[in-house]
Parts: sequence; C-alpha cells; structure tokens
Amino acid sequence: MMKKFESEAMYETNPKWDKAISRTEKLYDPVYGNAPMRSEFDRDYTRIINCNAYRRLKHKTQVFFSPKNDHICTRIEHVNLVDSISNTIANYLGLNPELTKAIAVTHDIGHSPFGHQGERILSEIAEREYGEKFWHGRNGLHLVDDLELLRDLNGVKRNLNLTYAVRDGIPGHCGNPNPKGLKPRNEDIDLKEFTYSNKFSPYTWEACVVKIADNISYLGRDLEDAKEMKIITDRDINNIDKSIENIRINNSSIIGYFIKDLCENSNLEEGLRFSNEAFETIERIKKFNYEKIYKSEKIQPTVRYFSVVMNEIFYMLKGAYDGMATIKSIRRLKRYYPYLSEEFSEWLGRYTNSGERDEKNYLNKIIYDLNDIKSYSRAIIDYLSGMTDQYIIRIYNEIVSF
Repeated sequence: MMKKFESEAMYETNPKWDKAISRTEKLYDPVYGNAPMRSEFDRDYTRIINCNAYRRLKHKTQVFFSPKNDHICTRIEHVNLVDSISNTIANYLGLNPELTKAIAVTHDIGHSPFGHQGERILSEIAEREYGEKFWHGRNGLHLVDDLELLRDLNGVKRNLNLTYAVRDGIPGHCGNPNPKGLKPRNEDIDLKEFTYSNKFSPYTWEACVVKIADNISYLGRDLEDAKEMKIITDRDINNIDKSIENIRINNSSIIGYFIKDLCENSNLEEGLRFSNEAFETIERIKKFNYEKIYKSEKIQPTVRYFSVVMNEIFYMLKGAYDGMATIKSIRRLKRYYPYLSEEFSEWLGRYTNSGERDEKNYLNKIIYDLNDIKSYSRAIIDYLSGMTDQYIIRIYNEIVSF
C-alpha cells in the first residue's frame, strides 16, 4: 500500500498539530483518568455520534423526501458513505484515519430538513429577515460551537467543544474540488470567516479527503435511488454508459473507480486530484443527475410544499416576538399550539438572556438577545434548521389543524 502522504498526516510530528488539536476550552478529563485510551480526534468522533444533532440525521432528507421504501438514502446514510470512502482513501495515502473519521461523521451536521431544497428556503428567509444567507457549512460550525450540547461527567450540559481540525472540516467540506488539485491551507484562520463554499481550502489533508469523498459518495447512490423511485429508467442509465467508456454506471463501480483514480493521481506536489478523464466523468454524471433527478417534475411539488411549511412556522413564531417577554408570549400560544409552544419556549430559554435557563444543569453559551428582533429571527432559523422532516411537518400540522 502506497502511503505517499504519510509525512503530512496530522500527527504530533506535523507542525500544525498544536493548532489542530486545540479547543476553545479545556475538555474535562475522561473517566479513565489520564491514560491515553483515545486520541483527541477519537474523542471528537465519540462526542459527535452521541449528540442529538447526529441522531436526527437519520430522519433528514438526502434527495428524496419521505420515501416509503426503507432502502432509499437518508442524510445519515450519506454521512456513513462519506465516512467509508474517506477512510479508504486516508488509509491508502497514509493520513490520520481518526481525524478523517471524525470530520466525515460531522461534515453534514448543519443540514436542514428537506435537504438542499430546505437549505435554499431557509436561506431565502434569512436573507429577507436579517440580511444573511443560510448555508449548511457555516450552520454546522455554529451548531457544534454554540447549539449542540452534551452532558459532562456531572450531568451538566455543555457545548461540544471540538478540536480546531474537526471544526474546520465542517465548512471546509463544501464545494466542488479543483480539477488541478486540492491542497490544505497553511493559515489557522478564525473559522467564522468561512462564509461560503470554497472560500478557503481546509486546514488538513484529512479534511481535503473528506471534501473529495463527499463529491464521490452521492453520484452513484443518487442514480440507484432515482431508478428505485422510477424517476429514471435502465434506458437512461444505459445512455450514460454509452457516453462514458471507463466505468459501468452503478454505485459500486463509480465509488471504486474514483477512489482508485484519486489515489493513483494524487501527490504532495499537485495535491488530491483526479485524472482528466475521471474529472470529466464526474462532471458528466453530475450534469445528468441535476437534469434528470434533482430537477425532475416529481420533485417540484415537494419544493413548493417545503416553502409553505417553513415560512408558516417562521411567521407564527416571529409573530410572538415581544422583546424580553418573548418566551412568555410564546407560552401564551399554548391554547392553540401546545406542542410548538412548549418545545420552542424551552429550547429558546437555554440560549437567551431571559433568566429561563436552569443554571445548575446548563452551562452552555448565551447566543441570542431577545431585545433584538434580528437575533430572535436568527434563533427561529436555527430552531428550524435542527428539525427532522417528520418533526417540522408535525409542527406545521399543529398550526393548520383544528
């Protein structure tokens, strides 16, 4: 096995190591004392797979909303595919598999309900209300830094406090790879400056691998799912086969071909890169998927439905705004919307300066100012973005039902 990137792997010998493993605060000592049973990145991996935001990914759309077929890909299955692909690449190239795994399972943590269609709708609302776009890469960083909580050894809920290298991989995974090669950046920037896809390269080679794996992972799986859902046919797939000579168009062949091509053509001088033929094949499959799957007539009615659901909940909650008395105002909605009223007021109380938080059991950051309508609007967007498909529909149905 050729480990051509071994000299740049993120271990103690790497000059970026101290920054890569740094946290905003010292993490509490593990229950087994100071014995090094887990690396810093393995601790991050464990923290992610035990948090609620990760668990909710199993009920979030990847491409197809609410399929009756249990074998259609969900967001968490996509995350697992990226984990598998990136782990294969990292091991072959000699990179740190623990860091790669931690980034892979975290990379889509900020996705909204209803997949990329839901992301676009939330972005429209956010731009309208407080002048910023919603982007799942930045939202994922915001979520792991500010919103998601875990109990410490004393049962107190705190923020996740992940390492810099894993946090960097969240916004760093977004965007298409450069056909000329992908290399990590050297600067240890403030990650809040990462405001859109491809603004910066990731900080580590491991995060670069996850970015590439993300682009490989959905090509064949979306084709197979679309065929299962009767959106495309064998004839459609055969037409792609005829235009691409180097692989058969199915998930196994696509993943195997691109992993092999990437590993053979990548090097430290040029970075992670595909051959020209492989890159052209990626672009051709993506073009087919966009035209035949993501823009298909079958998907469009759900997009209109998602917009109604998200906007209606947003307007309902925004209408409850009453300055510092907002949480009491939300509770007054209980007469008509008992579930929404209870859930949102409790959630909002954890993150605001309202005096509602249980200070003995919650020591997380205060991030919303109820004196500011824009800050409150941002809180609603954050709340919506964390919902699963089923949960947000339950909330909407409570609003419109009698």
